[in-house]
Amino acid sequence: MELEAVVFDMDGLIFDSEQVVQRSWNIAGEELGYGRVGEHIYHTLGFNVKRREQYFKGVYGEDFKMAEFGVLSGKAFRRIVAEEGLKVKSGVRELLEYLKRQGIKTAVATSSRREYSTEILTDAGLWEYFDGAVFGDMVENAKPDPEIYRKACEKIGADPEKSIALEDSPAGIRSAHAAGMMPIMVPDLVEPDEEIQQLYIKKFPTLHKVLDFLQCQAE
Repeated sequence: MELEAVVFDMDGLIFDSEQVVQRSWNIAGEELGYGRVGEHIYHTLGFNVKRREQYFKGVYGEDFKMAEFGVLSGKAFRRIVAEEGLKVKSGVRELLEYLKRQGIKTAVATSSRREYSTEILTDAGLWEYFDGAVFGDMVENAKPDPEIYRKACEKIGADPEKSIALEDSPAGIRSAHAAGMMPIMVPDLVEPDEEIQQLYIKKFPTLHKVLDFLQCQAE
């Protein structure tokens, strides 16, 4: 395998954050009178804020209070992280260190906003490993559209066909595949269905297994 770059999703892949998001959504939903809305995360994985708002309005009506929901869920998320921390997924550091030693370019392609993403990556000591990043507020079209992965490859000067995309969500796998990349799935909250299984080159339970795969390919 001729490999130029590895592009990482963030939430659910680098950080064990999706369950924290789900809890924060439940808190915000109850405060606003919508009840526990956390289950909707299974239908919105990989969405940016704009696309998530469209989804919630489709479920709860056009008067869904997205701005208030965002503020309240953000406060709840930060409170949970302050009390419990935000866990980095097992194998992330080892994989990033290996890629750096091999001279393989790395980037982040996350639907989350720039400010939030850079903050948590910096706090975890991971930001310095990446050669570039594209965030959800830097694209017009959210995953599963290929825009974010195409831009991430452009940002680091990598050929998409010689680049791996690491993803935990079906929307992310669709996005990377449509961008012409080699998607690898490391599931978090959602397992792939038959359609998604046709779009990735490999599926692994952990990033440790991804590292093992890359090392075998390099031999």
